[in-house]
Amino acid sequence: MAMNLFNTKIGLALGGGAAKGIAHIGVLSALEEAEVDISYISGTSVGAIVAALYAFNVDTKTIGSLARRLTMSKVTTFKLNKTGFFSTNSLRELILEYLGEVNIEDAKIPLAIVATDINSGEEVVFTRGPVADAVCASAAVPGIYIPVVIDGRTLVDGGLVQNVPVRPLRTMGAGVTIASNLSGVHHYSEPSHVVDVMRNAYEIAVSQHTKAQLKGVDLLISMDLSDFSLRDNTERYDELFTIGYDSTVSQLTKLSWYHKTNILLYLWRIVRDLAPFKIPAFVRRLGRKRF
Repeated sequence: MAMNLFNTKIGLALGGGAAKGIAHIGVLSALEEAEVDISYISGTSVGAIVAALYAFNVDTKTIGSLARRLTMSKVTTFKLNKTGFFSTNSLRELILEYLGEVNIEDAKIPLAIVATDINSGEEVVFTRGPVADAVCASAAVPGIYIPVVIDGRTLVDGGLVQNVPVRPLRTMGAGVTIASNLSGVHHYSEPSHVVDVMRNAYEIAVSQHTKAQLKGVDLLISMDLSDFSLRDNTERYDELFTIGYDSTVSQLTKLSWYHKTNILLYLWRIVRDLAPFKIPAFVRRLGRKRF
């Protein structure tokens, strides 16, 4: 298993956060400028939207131009139902407009999209099947959006189980994980609409398990976006983009340290296990303490 130390394939997880998802575009732009090669990508809710577009080689400028004109009203359709107030039909049409009727398994970057089975509470990770269906399921905030039925399962927002979906990256084969977390502090935007109240309540509910899930991440990009709206930040695009970009740049030195430590640890184990001479006891003890 020591050979896993050489696995530097990078996986990027994009978390949920509604209209604050513009910050993800800044994260992607900073990673591109630093020539960080993303081998796997995953997303939940708005993170699923951005991840899906990026996985199919939609460039950040195009994703940005889309985000600049998006409001909640443009990605939702009012449709009063026993299980929600809005449908995700408009979001589906948007995905189809930009990507067409494509399947997840055909993505240029291996892609995972997370949703929640509202009947069983189980995490559902999509790595195959129609992209538009999976994205709509992942973004269907319970109580606000009508759940999406796929293969007989009633699905809602993946944030209930994995708001920043790091675990699927490891399953796909990532050796290094990066997480873009839009809810880095426990302070929430002042609600001005009933939807804001429901979204704030939802974010509060998922915040604790998200903290636990992020403990093993190699590079955490966590942002304080409490002053931004959950519904519409089109007029504050540049601010959100800059926060995502700057937060990523400030963290990237840690990723380079990870690669160096990875290689040093591997070389130490090679010397320890294969050297034709006996390593002094004090050196062995030092190695155990350090690594």
